Amino acid sequence: MELAHSLLLNEEAYNQLGEFQKAEFIFEWLQFLEKLLPVTSRADIRENQKKLVEQLTSLLNNSPGPPTRRLVAKNLAVLYSTGDTFSVYQTIDKCNELIRSKDDSPSYLPTKLAAVVCLGYLYKKLGRILGNSFTDTVGNVLKAMKNAESQGRYEIMLSLQNILNGLGAAAIPCHRDIYKAARSCLTDRSMAVRCAAAKCLLELQNEAVFMWSTDLDSVVTLCFKSFEGSNYDVRLAVSKLLGTVLARALTSKQATVSTRHNFRRISLEEVMELLGTGFLRGSCGFLRASGDMLKGTSSVSRDVRVGVTQAYVVFVSTLGAQWLERNFSAFLSHILDLVSQSHPKAIQSQMDAIGCRRCVSFILRATVGGLLGEKAQIAAAKEICQAIWKLKKVVDAAMSDSNLETRISTTDVTASQHVLVCALQELGSLIHSLGTTAAPLLQDSSTGVLEAVISVILHASISVRLTAAWCLRCIAVALPSYVSLLLDRCIERLSVLKSSPEAVTGYSFAVAALLGAVKHSPLGIPHGKGKVIMAVAEDLLCSASQNSRISLQRTQAGWLLIAALMTLGPAVVQHHLPRMLLLWKCVFPSSPKDLETEKTRGDSFTWQVTLEGRAGALCAIKSFVSHCAGLLTDEVVQRLLPPLPSAVDLLTQLSSIYKSYGNSLKTSSTVYRHKLYELLAVLPPKTYEGSFCAVLKELVADLTVPDSQIDASTFLLPPLCHENDLLLLGPLLQETDHRFIEEQLLLGTSIAGGSLEYDPYSIYEKVAKGDSVPKPLPPVLSVISAATRLFGVMFSHVAESHRLQVLEQLLNSIKQTKGSRQQIVQLNVVSAFSTSLKYMANCKGSLGPEEVRRSALTLVMGALESNNPLLRCAAAECLARLAQVVSDSAFTAGLAQVSFDKLKSARDVVSRTGHALALGCLYRYLGGIGSTQHLNACVGILYTLSQDSTSPDVQAWALHSLSLIVDLAGPLYHVHVESTLSLVLMLLLTVPPAYAEVHQSLGRCLNALITTLGPELQGSSTTVSALRTSCLLGCAVMQDNPDCLVQAQAISCLQQLHMFAPRHVNLSSLVSCLCVNLCSSYLLLRRAVVACLRQLVQREAAEVSEYAVALVKESREDFTPDVNIRETGLEGALLGLLDKELDQRLCQDIKETLTHMLTSMAVEKLSFWLKLCKDVLAASADFNTVASVDTTQEEETAKADDASVLTSDSDERFHPFSNPRWSTRVFAADCVCKIISQCENAGSAHFDLTLAQERKQRDSRDDFLVLHLADLIRMAFMAATDHSDQLRLSGLQTLLIVVRKFAAVPEPEFPGHVILEQYQANVGAALRPAFAPETPPDVTAKACQVCSAWIASGVVSDLNDLRRVHQLLVSSLVKVQAGKEAQSQQYNESTSTMEMLAVLKAWAEVYIVAVEKQKNQSDAHNHCLKIVKSAEESYRDATSSASGLLDLVQADLGTLSKLWLAALQDFALLTLPSEYALQLPTEGGTFYTAETIENARPHYHNSWALILHATALWLTSTGFIVVDPDEGVTNLSRPVTPTTMCQDSSTRPLVKSPEDVNTDRFHLILGISVEFLCSPRSDATMENIIACLRALQALLDVPWPRSKIGGDQELGVELLNVLHRLILTRESPDIQLAALEVVRLILFAAQEHVKEKRRSAEVDDGAAEKETLPEFGEGKDTGGLVPGKSLVFATLELCVCILVRQLPQLNPKLTCSPALQSGKHLLLSEDGSRLVAAALVILSDVPAICSPEGSVSVLPTILYLIIGVLKETAVKLRDGQLPLTVAASLQALKGLLSSPMARAEKSRIAWTDLLRSALVTVLDCWDQVDGLLQELDEVSLLTAITVFVMSTSPEVTTIECLQKRCIEKFKITLDSKDPLVQYKCYQLLHSIFQHPNKTVSYPYIHSLAPSIVGKLQETEKAKPENAAELQVIQEGIKVVTALTATAEEEHRAHLVACLLPILISFLLDENALVSATNSAKNLHEFALQNLMQIGPQYSSVFKKLMASSPTMKARLESAVKGNQESIKVKTAKHAKNPGKSSSIQLKTNFL
Repeated sequence: MELAHSLLLNEEAYNQLGEFQKAEFIFEWLQFLEKLLPVTSRADIRENQKKLVEQLTSLLNNSPGPPTRRLVAKNLAVLYSTGDTFSVYQTIDKCNELIRSKDDSPSYLPTKLAAVVCLGYLYKKLGRILGNSFTDTVGNVLKAMKNAESQGRYEIMLSLQNILNGLGAAAIPCHRDIYKAARSCLTDRSMAVRCAAAKCLLELQNEAVFMWSTDLDSVVTLCFKSFEGSNYDVRLAVSKLLGTVLARALTSKQATVSTRHNFRRISLEEVMELLGTGFLRGSCGFLRASGDMLKGTSSVSRDVRVGVTQAYVVFVSTLGAQWLERNFSAFLSHILDLVSQSHPKAIQSQMDAIGCRRCVSFILRATVGGLLGEKAQIAAAKEICQAIWKLKKVVDAAMSDSNLETRISTTDVTASQHVLVCALQELGSLIHSLGTTAAPLLQDSSTGVLEAVISVILHASISVRLTAAWCLRCIAVALPSYVSLLLDRCIERLSVLKSSPEAVTGYSFAVAALLGAVKHSPLGIPHGKGKVIMAVAEDLLCSASQNSRISLQRTQAGWLLIAALMTLGPAVVQHHLPRMLLLWKCVFPSSPKDLETEKTRGDSFTWQVTLEGRAGALCAIKSFVSHCAGLLTDEVVQRLLPPLPSAVDLLTQLSSIYKSYGNSLKTSSTVYRHKLYELLAVLPPKTYEGSFCAVLKELVADLTVPDSQIDASTFLLPPLCHENDLLLLGPLLQETDHRFIEEQLLLGTSIAGGSLEYDPYSIYEKVAKGDSVPKPLPPVLSVISAATRLFGVMFSHVAESHRLQVLEQLLNSIKQTKGSRQQIVQLNVVSAFSTSLKYMANCKGSLGPEEVRRSALTLVMGALESNNPLLRCAAAECLARLAQVVSDSAFTAGLAQVSFDKLKSARDVVSRTGHALALGCLYRYLGGIGSTQHLNACVGILYTLSQDSTSPDVQAWALHSLSLIVDLAGPLYHVHVESTLSLVLMLLLTVPPAYAEVHQSLGRCLNALITTLGPELQGSSTTVSALRTSCLLGCAVMQDNPDCLVQAQAISCLQQLHMFAPRHVNLSSLVSCLCVNLCSSYLLLRRAVVACLRQLVQREAAEVSEYAVALVKESREDFTPDVNIRETGLEGALLGLLDKELDQRLCQDIKETLTHMLTSMAVEKLSFWLKLCKDVLAASADFNTVASVDTTQEEETAKADDASVLTSDSDERFHPFSNPRWSTRVFAADCVCKIISQCENAGSAHFDLTLAQERKQRDSRDDFLVLHLADLIRMAFMAATDHSDQLRLSGLQTLLIVVRKFAAVPEPEFPGHVILEQYQANVGAALRPAFAPETPPDVTAKACQVCSAWIASGVVSDLNDLRRVHQLLVSSLVKVQAGKEAQSQQYNESTSTMEMLAVLKAWAEVYIVAVEKQKNQSDAHNHCLKIVKSAEESYRDATSSASGLLDLVQADLGTLSKLWLAALQDFALLTLPSEYALQLPTEGGTFYTAETIENARPHYHNSWALILHATALWLTSTGFIVVDPDEGVTNLSRPVTPTTMCQDSSTRPLVKSPEDVNTDRFHLILGISVEFLCSPRSDATMENIIACLRALQALLDVPWPRSKIGGDQELGVELLNVLHRLILTRESPDIQLAALEVVRLILFAAQEHVKEKRRSAEVDDGAAEKETLPEFGEGKDTGGLVPGKSLVFATLELCVCILVRQLPQLNPKLTCSPALQSGKHLLLSEDGSRLVAAALVILSDVPAICSPEGSVSVLPTILYLIIGVLKETAVKLRDGQLPLTVAASLQALKGLLSSPMARAEKSRIAWTDLLRSALVTVLDCWDQVDGLLQELDEVSLLTAITVFVMSTSPEVTTIECLQKRCIEKFKITLDSKDPLVQYKCYQLLHSIFQHPNKTVSYPYIHSLAPSIVGKLQETEKAKPENAAELQVIQEGIKVVTALTATAEEEHRAHLVACLLPILISFLLDENALVSATNSAKNLHEFALQNLMQIGPQYSSVFKKLMASSPTMKARLESAVKGNQESIKVKTAKHAKNPGKSSSIQLKTNFL
C-alpha cells in the first residue's frame, strides 16, 4: 500500500495486483491524492496535470464503486481548480458522452454513475468558470434520468445539488427543469432517491425564488405527498426542506417586494395554515376534498402527520429563538388549535386524538423546551397559563349555561379536552425543566399558575383531570417547597367536595401524583401527611356504598390513594400496615362459597364497582410489594396470602360473569386481569403455588385467544431481543430525537401508543425517562404484556410434566389459527416462552426432558421463519437462550445443523435472514462453540450470504450475524480475520450507498474485527500493517457514506483503532470529523461523536482542543461545524451543546469529556477555563434581575414586563452562552471547584500571591489561580444567590472551598492582613439570603457550614465585621432553641434535624477554633514573657481577636452547651444496636422524631464529631464544676430525651448531685468516643476520628476526669486497647499522633493516681516505719503484669507497635533475618520521627506507675527500645543538628535514669545491674563493623554515655571496666578531624568535669585534661581557619577555665600558668589585626576578654607570669591599649547578642 502514496498512480505496481486488490490500491491512491493536491505547489501540478487527468478519467471507465467514484470526482475538481483549466471542457464532454451512451447493461452502470458524480463535483468546485456549458450538461443529465433506475436517479439528484451549489444564481435558466425533475423524484419508490431529491430542492430554494413565492402551495403539497409511506430519513430530509422553504417565504418578503410586483406577500397565519392543512388533512390537497373526505371516513396517514410535525420544528428552529419569543402567542394558539374542536376530523377517535396530542406536545417541547432560554421559558409558561384560563372560561360557560343547546355545549367541553391536555403537559414539562428557577413564576399572583391547574382538576374529561394531576406532580418535583402545600390543598378539597364524582377522581389523581413526586424531592413531606391520606382513603372506601352515583369513583380513589401512599417507603408505610392489610382482607370474599353467592347477586353496575375496587386493591398490594420490600417479613407475607386464592377464583369466573352481564364489564374485567397478573409477577412464586394450574390456564387463554387483533410486536418483543440485533430493524426501533412521535408509526395502524387515561394508576409510578408523561398502553395490550411476564415466571416453577402439556397446547393453538390472527398468537406465545427462558437462564433452571425440548424447538423454529422481521429477531435470540438453558453441546450442535441445512436449500429472504441471525446468536450465550469445524462452516455460509447482491436484507442480516461471531468466537477467529476483512472492504467499496442497512452491518463487522485484533494492531510486521491499513481504509469509506448511522459506525471504529494503535490514527482528520458532526440531527451519531471525544481527551486533551481550534481557523469549505468553536474553543462548544441537549446519556458523556479536559488542561489554560465558567454563570446574574421583578405591582406592569422579556435581545451579542439552563450553570460551578482542586495539586504558587506575582513578572504567560480570586468570589456569589436551589448549593460549596483554600494567603501590600479580607462584604451578601425564612433547609444547612468556615478561618479580625456573619448564626440558634415542635410543616421532619444539627455543628466549629486560638496565644504570651518585655503591645492586639471570638461565642455558650449535650445524647441513642430499639424513647429525641429516625441518622453522623469536641472543650473550660445556676441542682439539661435514658420519672431521684451530673456527662462523651473508635466504619472521615481523639485529649486535660480514668484501671486498659487497634488500622500520622497524645494523658492520669495513693498512705501512716508501707503501682510485690488487665502492658504494646512500624529493625524476631543484615540506617520521614519521639516520651513515663518490683520487670524492655531507637537513628546530619528521634531518646533516657525507682531500696540493686548492661550496650554500638563507623553519629552516643554518667548513681558507672571504656571513647572522639564533633565532645566533658561526686569526675579529668591542654597549645601554630574551628578552641578554653575553678588550691596555679600563655598567644599586634581573618580577630577578642577576667581572679599567678616573660607582657599591653576603644563598642554589642553557642545549648542540653 505504501506504493500507492505518490502523485501519479504507480501503474507498474497496480498492474501486478489481483482484481480486488486493484480496487483497494486505487482507493488508497485517491485518498492520498486528496490530501496531497491541496498542499502541492502549482508548478508540480501543472507539470503532471495531463498525465493525472488521463489516469483519473481512465478510472471512470473501470466501473468504479460508489466511494471510488466520489473520490475520482473530488480529485479531478481539485486538480482543475489548482492547476490549469484548459482541458476541463474535454473532461466535461467525456462525462456527458458516457452519460449519453445507449449501453444499458448492469456492468456499464457504474461508469455512467461515475460520470454523473464527476460532473457534479466539477461544477461545485469550478462553478461559474465553466461559463454556459452547464445548460447542455443539465439537459443531458435530466434526459438520462428519464430512463435511469433508482441508483441513477439518486446520483443524478445529488449531482444536480452540487451543480446548483457551484453555480449559484447563474443557474437560473435551468431552475424550472431541475424543479420538475426533483418533484417527480420526491415521491419516488426508492426512499434514498426521495432523500436526495429533498437535498437537491433544499439547494435549489437558495436561488429559485418561485419555490417560496408563486409555487409555494405546490411545494408544500409535494412535501406532504412525499411524507406518505416514507421512512425516518425521508421525513427528516423533507421536513427540513419544508420547514426551510416556509421560513424563507416568511422572512424574505422585504427584500424582494420591490423587484417583483406580482409577488404575493405571505403572512405568518398563512404559513401556519399551510402546515396545519397537512397536519389535519394530509396530502389530499387543499381543494380536492374528495368524496370519502366529505363522508368523514378517511383519516390522515400517520407518517404525513409525523412528517409535518417535524417540519413545524424545523420551521421554528430556522427562524430562531428570538423570533419564537416575539411570536409565541400566535404560534401557541395555532398549535393548540390543531387538536381543538374546530377540526373534529383530527380527533374523531381516541386513537387519533392521542396521536395528534403527541405531535402537538412534541412541537412544543422541541421549540419551547429546546430553543428558549429560561427567561423566555417563564414568559412562555405565562402564555400557556393564559390559554388554560381562556379554555376554563369556555368550559365554565358551557357547564353553567342552561340554554336549549346543552347537547352541543357538552361536546364543546369534551372538545376542549385535548387542547387542555397539551397545554397542561407542556406547562408541566416547562416547570419541571426550570426546576426551582420557576419560583418567581409561581409566586406571580397575576398569572396564577397553581390556580389555573387546580381549577381544571374538576374538568368533565378524565384525561384532563389526569394531566392536571401530572402537571401538579411536575411542579412538585421542580419546587419541593410546594409539595406539602399542594397536598394539603388537594386533600382539603377532596374532603369538602366528597359528593362530586369529578372532584373525587380529580383530586385523588392529584394527591396520588403528588405522592409520586415525593421520592424525587430530597426534602420530603411531613410524616403526619401519611396518616391524613390513609384516613381520607379509608373514609372514601367506607362511604363508597352510601351513594351509588359516586361509589365507583370513591372506590377507585380510595385504593389509588393507598397505592400511591406505598411509594413513600417502609418508614411511613409500617405505621399504616395493619389497617391496609385489614382493608385488603375485606375486599375479597373469604371462601369459594361466598364467591358463588356473590355471582348470583348484583347487576352489571355493582360488578363494575366490585371489579374496580378489587383491581385497585391488587394494585395497592403490588405497590406495597415493590416499594416496601423491607417490610415483607414472613409474618406480613402470611397475612397477604389469604385473599389470593379467592382473587384467582374470581379470575377464572370472569368469563362467565362477563357473559351474564354483557359488554359493559369488558374494560373492568380486563383491568382486573392485568392488575392480578402484575401482582403475581412480583410476589415470590411459592406463595401462590396452589393456584398455579388455574392461573396458567388463564394465561394460556389470554395469549392464544386474545381479545384484540392488534399486532403488539413492537412493545412485546424489543425487550426480548438483544439491543444490538434491533439495529437490524432500522431507525424506528433505535433511539432518535423524534422517538416520542415516531413511536406511533411503529405500533401499526390500529393503535397510536400509550396514554395516561388508559391506566390512572401509573400516575404515581416512576417515569422511564425525565419529565415525559407516563404512557401506559390500552388495557387489552397491557394484559398481554403482563401475561407474558407472569408466564415467564410461572413456567419455570411448574412441574416438568406440566410444562410439556402447556407447550403442546400453545403449539396447537398456533396451528389452529390462520392468517394475521395466527401471527398475533405466534407473537404472544413466543414472547411468553422467551420470557420464561430468560427467567430460567437467570436463575440457572433447567428446561426438562427430551419431549419438552422438542416442543420448545418446534415453537421457536416456527417463529424463525415468520414474515415479521421483529419476530424473527426475537426467535433467533430465543433459540440461543434455549441452547443456554439446555446447555448440552450435542443439542446446540443440532440446532446449528438445522440452520445450516435450511440455509443451503432455502432461497426465500425470510428463512435465510432468520437462520443466518440464529447462527450468530447461538454464539452469544455459549462463547466459541468450541470446534473450529463448526466455526469454519458458519463463516463459510455467512460469507456466501453476505455477497448475495440481489437481496440487501439477506446481506445485512448475514453480516450482522458474522459480526456477532467475530466478536464472540474469541481467539479461534484469528485464522479468518484477513479473509473477513477483505470481504468487508470489498463490500464497502461496491455496495450502493442507498443500502444503508448493509453498510451499517459492515460497520459492525469492522468494529468487531478491530476488537478481535486488539493491541496486535500496534505491531510493525508486514501482515499487521496490511491489516491496519485495511481497517483504516474501511473507516475512510464509511466516513464518506451519506448515511449518518454508518458515519457513527466509522467513528466508533476509529475510536477502537485509536485505543489499540493510537499512533496510526490521524488525529487531526478524526477531530475535524467529530467537530462537524457534533450537532448532527441524528442522536446516535452525536452519541458516537461524544463517546469518541471522551476517549480521546483522556489521553490527548490538549492536542484535541488545539486541532479543533486550528481547523476552524483554516476554514476549509468542507469543514463547517454548526457549533461555535471559533469563539470558545471545543470546550465552549461542548458546554453549549450540553445546554441544548436533552438526551440524558449524551449529557453524561459530555460532562465526563469536559471533566477529563479540565483535569488535564485547566492549570495550563486557567484564564480560559475560568472565563468559560464565568460566562455561563454570569448569565444567571442577568436572569436574577429580571426574575426578581416585584410581583405586587398592578397586572398591567407585570404584563408589560413579560412583553419586554420576550422581546429583549440586548445581551445576545456579548454572551457566547445565551441564557444557559440551571443544570448547565450547576455544572459550571462544579467545574470551578474542580479547577481549584487541580491547581492545588499543581503547586503552591496558585495559593501564594507574592510568589504568583513574581513568577508572572518573569514570564507573562504564567497564570495562577490566586490572581483570579476576585472572579472566583464573583462566580461563587452569583451562584449562591441564584433562584435555582441546586445552583445555590453549588455556589455555597464553591464559596466554602475558596474560603478554606485562600484563608491563609497574606496580602503583600498590607502586611498582617490576608487577601480575602477585602471580600468580606461579598461573602456576607452571598450568605445572607440563605438564612431567609423561606429558604429550603438544605441550603441553610450548607450556608451554616460556610459561615463557620468563614468565622473560623480568621480572615476577619475586627469583631464588628465578624458580627455580621455571626449574627446569621445567632438567628439560626434562636430557631433551634424553639425545638422540633416549632419547625415549619413544609418538609419532612428530618430536614429540620439536618438544619438544627448543621447550626450546632457550625457553632461547635467556631467554638473549637476560638478556644484553640486563645490557647495558642496564651502559649505565645508566656513565650513572649520569657524573651523580652517590649513586645507586649503587639501581643495585646493578637489576643484581642482571639478572646473576642471567644467572647462572641461565650454569650450563647450556656444555651449551646445544653443543646450540644442534647444532640450527643440523641446520637448516643441512635447508635445503639437494633436489639435495643424498643428501649428508645417513643416520642423521639431532642432533635429527631421517632418516625423519621432512619432519615435523621445520616445527619447525626455528619455532625456529631465536632459537637463532641466542642462539648469536651466546654466541659474542660468549666473544669467539670459547672452546674447550671438557674436549674438549682436539677437534672442536667432539660432538652435531653424526655425520659433521660428510659428511667421512669417516679423511680428517678429528683435531684442529681453535681458529681452525678458530671459523671453522666463524662461517660456520655467517653462512651460515644469509644463506641466510634472501636470500629470506625471504613468510610469514617479523618476529621471525625481526629475530632474524637481531640475531644478525649480535652477531656483528660483537667484533673477530675483524669481522676476518673486513673482510678478505674479497667477503663484505662480498655481505652488503650481501642487506641491500639486504631493505630493498627489507620495509617494517617495525624491520627496516630493524636492517639499517642491521649495515651500520654491516660498514663499521666495513672501516675497522678499512684502518687495520690502513696501520699495519702504516707499521711495515714504518719511516722510509722517505712518498711510496712504497702506497694502502690503495678506489679505489686511480685513484679508480675497480667496482659489484658495491666495498664503498663497495654501501654508497652502500643508503643512497641508504633516503634516497630517505623523502625522494623527493633523487632528482635526480624533482626536475625537476612533482609535487615545490611545494617543501612533509614532516615525516617518527619511524621515518622514525630511518632517515634512521642512513643519514647510515653515509655520513659511508664516506671512511674509501677511498684519497684514492677519497674524492674519492665525496665529491660524500655531500655532495649530507647537504646534501640538511639542506635538505629543516630546518623550524622549535614548541619550537625541532632535528629528528632535521637533527641527524644536521649531525653527519655535521662528521664528514665533519674527515676526514683533507681534509688528505691527494693529495686536499687536490680536497676543498677540493668543500667550497667544498658551502658555496655551503648558502648558496644561502636564496636560493630568498622565500615559503619562513618555513618554512626559519635556525638549522640557520647551524649548517651554522658547522660549515664551524670544521671545515675555513681555505683553504676564507676566500675573500673566500664569507666575505662567510656574514657576510651572520649579519647578517640577528641582526636576527631571534624571540628563539630570536637566541639560537642568538649561540651560534654565540661559537664562531666563539673560532676559534684569526685569519684565520678576525677578519673575523666586525669585521663582527658592533659590532652585538651595539649591540643590548645598546638593552636598557637595553626590559627583557626573558620568559625567551626574557632568554636572548638573557645569551648576548649572554657573547659580549662572551668577546670581551674574546680581544681584544688595546690593545683590551680599550675593550671593558670598553662592557660595564660595559650591565651596570650592568640592576641595579635595592631598591624596583624588589620589584615587578619575574621576568625583570628574573633579569637583575639575572646582571648582578651578571658584575660581581663582571669587576671584579677588569680592575680598572684598572673603577675608572676608577666614578670617572667616580658614578650608576653608587651604583647598583652599593646593589645589592651590598641583596642581600648573598639573593645568598648564591642562589649556593648556582645551584651546584646550572647553568641550562638548558648542557643544551641538550650536545644541539646539533655544533662
